[in-house]
Amino acid sequence: MKKPSQTAKQIAIQYSIVPKDLAAHLFNVTVTVAAPAPEGQVFALPAWIPGSYMIREFARNIVRIRAEANGAAVALAKLDKHSWQAAPVDGPLTLHYEVYAWDLSVRAAHLDQTHGFFNGTSVFLRVVGQEAQRHQVDIQRPADPAAATWRVATAMKELGAKRYGFGTYVAGDYDELIDHPVEMGDFALATFKAHGVPHDIVITGRVPNLDMARLQADLKAICEIQIAFFEPVTRKAPVDRYVFMTMAVGDGYGGLEHRASTALICARADLPCIGPKAGGQKTGEPGEGYLKFLGLCSHEYFHTWNVKRIKPAVFAPYDLQVENYTPLLWLFEGFTSYYDDLMLVRAGIIGEPTYFKLLGKTVGSVLRGSGRTKQSVADSSFDAWSKYYRQDENSPNAIISYYTKGSLIALAFDLTIRAKTGGAKSLDDIMLALWQRYGRDFYAGVGRGVTEREVEALFDEVSGVKLRGLFDKYIRGLEDLPLAKLYAPLGVKLVDERNSGKPSLDAGIGRDPLGAKLTQVHEGGAAHGAGLSALDIVIAIDGLRVNGNPPNVDALLSRYRVGDKVTVHAFRRDELMTFEVTLQGDRVPGITLSAVAGVRKAGTIARPSAV
Repeated sequence: MKKPSQTAKQIAIQYSIVPKDLAAHLFNVTVTVAAPAPEGQVFALPAWIPGSYMIREFARNIVRIRAEANGAAVALAKLDKHSWQAAPVDGPLTLHYEVYAWDLSVRAAHLDQTHGFFNGTSVFLRVVGQEAQRHQVDIQRPADPAAATWRVATAMKELGAKRYGFGTYVAGDYDELIDHPVEMGDFALATFKAHGVPHDIVITGRVPNLDMARLQADLKAICEIQIAFFEPVTRKAPVDRYVFMTMAVGDGYGGLEHRASTALICARADLPCIGPKAGGQKTGEPGEGYLKFLGLCSHEYFHTWNVKRIKPAVFAPYDLQVENYTPLLWLFEGFTSYYDDLMLVRAGIIGEPTYFKLLGKTVGSVLRGSGRTKQSVADSSFDAWSKYYRQDENSPNAIISYYTKGSLIALAFDLTIRAKTGGAKSLDDIMLALWQRYGRDFYAGVGRGVTEREVEALFDEVSGVKLRGLFDKYIRGLEDLPLAKLYAPLGVKLVDERNSGKPSLDAGIGRDPLGAKLTQVHEGGAAHGAGLSALDIVIAIDGLRVNGNPPNVDALLSRYRVGDKVTVHAFRRDELMTFEVTLQGDRVPGITLSAVAGVRKAGTIARPSAV
């Protein structure tokens, strides 16, 4: 380990992390505590990471661990699945441990010959009782020649390191330490300024002909419109610097928010490229894949305000060893999902027709499953730990997404407030009030989280409208949102044009070498009525073979009419079974939204100044 500087010696908690074995995917980590607890210092690794509400047991990836002080071994007792206690010692105490890093996601840690990535929750043991101390981490270059040209990307503040370099970084406390993920490797890098604040774009993975200039321009527009949204007067961002770190793979999608950065994973085909085809993005609006990526970036960036600083009270502070239950994720994830696409319109990246198309897909996805008639979004939020993040083949019949229905609730609030105030108020005013009262000063030591009761009171106070009915019906209740009725005064027509004349099994169809696997069987549908189950493998319909790659179920059913009976042969496990199915009309919602000419300008939602 490098000799610490004089400044570093003043820091009570010091870590070092080095990619020890790229092929074995091992990080070597040390933590040194200058003044360990006299009764024996306890260390604990988080069981979950903020923003991803499931117990993940990160400590299972610690391969081996030992303690020493004054050059001698110190006894280390394991207290539970993620905690250890060292024997009492005089003077500094150091733990040495190895972390297995082979989770290619935004949530944990990953290491191989191409790059290294980690969230602090996966690699930095918490020094129990000393979380408020300053924390230093020395990020060291791996000895492997394959990493000779690697750089470091993180929003953590440099101490002895230079920007993008290996060396020492510093955090004000443990919460800040684990809120700055780190990427190391040969990544593509570009920087732009949004209202004067530098924003880095880091792309890891092979992306031929990446159009970084377009990506810079689009992200700059998104970031500036969001900064101005929360700070319309000062245009002041809540960060001094921000980092978009993206892992580009063959097929993948996901993001996780942090206080001054986001970790993203995407399909490389979704990133813009230079050339005449440009992945379907010749000119004008982004193609479908790139639009999905920009929507993801917009979502995670909006979280810089909504959930990283405006927080539920139970998240202030987090208890990372156990579940933290809240019924408010419809606000923190659902409202963020509402604004992510809306900000693309306000930034001029997409027009209203594209926005309406995206919105139609969201409405359709909410109406598709019968789970919406059984679980409220408040309950979906509270049960995120056991249901939403642990979905199975029955989830469409049992749960509702606080992301998707939450975004439609935000739309309903917005439309209602605008209508009842004649356009004088909108959901934007609610978000600004939440920011000013609960978010702006959160990391200044005076902020606190917001409770459910305070949320509801604030909505009424700021809007001047009594909104209890919306909370009772759509947040705590199970009613479908009357979006068509709410949109009509604004000159927007919402209709469901589902293809009810198309015969269907009403089941999710997946690939299987033997035929077509039923990934989901929707309650009340044709497959359900006949006794078919999720995970059954359909091999024949009326004696004709079902192909599995790709499945030809729709082609076979196209020769029938709604109400016809067909014989379906399917394997359940290793048993061949026969089912008599009465075909029903396709129940997949086909939601379309369009502006009605001559009624009223459709831009009232897209642009906050228009009514």
